[in-house]
Amino acid sequence: MSTYYAPEGGLPPGSRLTTDRAVFNEAYVVIPRGSMSDIVTSRLPFWDDTRLWVLARPLSGFAETFSQYLMEVGPQGGSDRPESNPDAEAVLFLLEGSLRLTVDGAEHPLEPGGYAFLPPGCVWTARNPGSEPAKFHWLRKAYERVEGIDVPEAFVVNERDVEPLGMPGTDNTWCTTRFVDPDDVRHDMHVNIVSFEPGGAITFPETHVMEHGIYVLEGKAVYLLNEDWVEVQAGDFLWLRAFCPQACYAGGPGKFRYLIYKDMHRQMKLVNPVS
Repeated sequence: MSTYYAPEGGLPPGSRLTTDRAVFNEAYVVIPRGSMSDIVTSRLPFWDDTRLWVLARPLSGFAETFSQYLMEVGPQGGSDRPESNPDAEAVLFLLEGSLRLTVDGAEHPLEPGGYAFLPPGCVWTARNPGSEPAKFHWLRKAYERVEGIDVPEAFVVNERDVEPLGMPGTDNTWCTTRFVDPDDVRHDMHVNIVSFEPGGAITFPETHVMEHGIYVLEGKAVYLLNEDWVEVQAGDFLWLRAFCPQACYAGGPGKFRYLIYKDMHRQMKLVNPVS
């Protein structure tokens, strides 16, 4: 059975050492789960009884294509006006609790593992109908329209209903749950789940143009980020700029799984030279 780590908030005791695993450099960011305390939460307009941790936002010279929030919505809280940007597409992924999502008038109850893709311009609302907080990821990207290519439609699914696919030559120790056809160029971002069995590994340093946001859902591993091997665990967030080398070794004792964002299927933006 899959598990999904969600932060509890609070504050660390004053007796705890300040030294931790948090890193911000020119190639990557590590936000350990202990950094997600009460004093770094944010609020949003038109969201009732809601706080959030901003895990990623566009930064000039770093990762520039997306933002990622970890939302905590109290009982009966939520929003009837969640998105103010008509160009924003989104993915929601529920970690804990329940969420009543409406998309263009159709209601979709979400439970843990629930996944929703929301295209730009769709009308949606999100409410917590339960008695406990609902915690979910909200990933946002400005959709890049292409003449002659349709905008993809909204859809809602649960992870348990999507078959993970083993990576070639790995004997299913490394699998990816893809919520979108990787050949569908209507989509300019993918948000997938990557899973490793104990002993599973990415055995070469992937170096590619896609930016990444990686939230560890379950387990622990060592992850190569640029030149550094970093220990990570459930609840940690990694943010990688384009071309940052990455690899992974999941030593166990249980599964290692993460939710991963990457930008896809669009021409590289070019800057006119100064004359």
